Amino acid sequence: MIRASAEVNMGNLCECLGNFFGRQKNTNVRVSLPAVCFIWQIAMIVLFGIFIRYDEESDVKKWLEHKKSANISSNIENDFYFRYPSFQDVHVMIFVGFGFLMTFLKRYSFSGVGFNFLIAAFGLQWALLMQGWFHSLDPVTGTISIGIESLINADFCCAGSLIAMGALLGKVSPVQLMVVTLFGVTLFAVEEYIILDLLHCRDAGGSMVIHAFGGYYGLAISWVLYRPKLHQSKSLNGSVYHSDMFAMIGTLFLWMFWPSFNSAITDHGDGQPRAAINTYLALASSVLTAVAISSMSQKKGKLDMVHIQNATLAGGVAMGTAAEFMITPYGSLIVGFCCGIISTFGYLFVTPFLEKTLKLQDTCGIHNLHAVPGMLGGFVGAIVAAFANEDVYGKEGLKHVFDFEGDFANRTPGTQGGFQAAGTCVAIAFGLVGGGVVGLILRFPIWGDPADDNCFDDDVYWEVPEEEEIIPPVLEYNNHMIHKHQDISESNFSVEQS
Repeated sequence: MIRASAEVNMGNLCECLGNFFGRQKNTNVRVSLPAVCFIWQIAMIVLFGIFIRYDEESDVKKWLEHKKSANISSNIENDFYFRYPSFQDVHVMIFVGFGFLMTFLKRYSFSGVGFNFLIAAFGLQWALLMQGWFHSLDPVTGTISIGIESLINADFCCAGSLIAMGALLGKVSPVQLMVVTLFGVTLFAVEEYIILDLLHCRDAGGSMVIHAFGGYYGLAISWVLYRPKLHQSKSLNGSVYHSDMFAMIGTLFLWMFWPSFNSAITDHGDGQPRAAINTYLALASSVLTAVAISSMSQKKGKLDMVHIQNATLAGGVAMGTAAEFMITPYGSLIVGFCCGIISTFGYLFVTPFLEKTLKLQDTCGIHNLHAVPGMLGGFVGAIVAAFANEDVYGKEGLKHVFDFEGDFANRTPGTQGGFQAAGTCVAIAFGLVGGGVVGLILRFPIWGDPADDNCFDDDVYWEVPEEEEIIPPVLEYNNHMIHKHQDISESNFSVEQS
């Protein structure tokens, strides 16, 4: 009797949970979205007022005192003038590159660009606070000093959440994306602190802390939010000619500015140009192999725009960690060569396998562009670090590149390589576990996400202009001569009758 009663109670509990999580969707965010935006922005204002201050290169009083104490004669020696061009490039990548890359869906371009804009604007504010608390909190004054390098790092932090957004594109509400960003930035700051400060890893371009973390974070959330009836929106889960062209604009912006992304916070002198050169070469190499595999995969050798939009960037992702190391120019080409192949094969075979077998719906294919290349980039960095030696770097060069100073003065390249590999594993673990927890939070039916048959459609959250009237066939002459023969025959018939 007791056992039967327990089974009944358990059944009732499961039924209640099923009804709660599976109840009808309500996409009206008129209250929730403004409330989240207003509350969180007011919170940012309050927290910035308490904690955030200008650093010595941005504060007029501190800068004048610093110039005097450091015997600086010209304002041009302010670090702003060295870092700002790289910051602008990274900023363009975050808002234009990532934004337009997500416009490939035929009816979701407003959301791809607009939601990217929204969560990046919120995320960079929260990132300045979170990274400041972990990296630059003054124990005496309890404040955080921010400058141009802080802005670059905040953009990096946002990139992790924007990558995660790619796996969820079209299936979640803007409120859910804000929640993803809130937790994503928080998790990023923690894993970044563990990897860069505690493990003392080097990861200038973020293969580990940005791409591996962001990729697996988004994939874990998408797995938890699996929609068994998503096929009901299948007609909108695809591209049209003009949407793919807009997405290609995002690809080109990312491809052009990725050398700045990987070199933005590296050391002045040799580190920054070496990181830019290595990334430049890896990107170029990945384009050729991505095109080759894409063409080989089709019977008539035609190219798939999905591969060109994404796999061509894999070399930049994989070069993030090792960009500032002495990997050599041909080594950079090898990395790009391999990642272009791996990424394209991922789109051809791995993505369908993951959706069919693991029930993982990855809208933008971030597994192939960010997660796997980021993981590979972390391990490439570990291998290159482990084989570093004084013949290549010089004794002072090893200290300079790997920061073998202070508590880490006795660390060897071999040990550094081991820690680099451990850092990659930490990033993946944070992404998977954190994403799983956040996915469970997002399953609560309070966020205004669309129903299975209403995904991938801007009309759910945007005022969309009415469609243009269909052009009559007689005016479609320039559209590959459509109806050409029909129009000629009709014209001849009319002449004969007259």
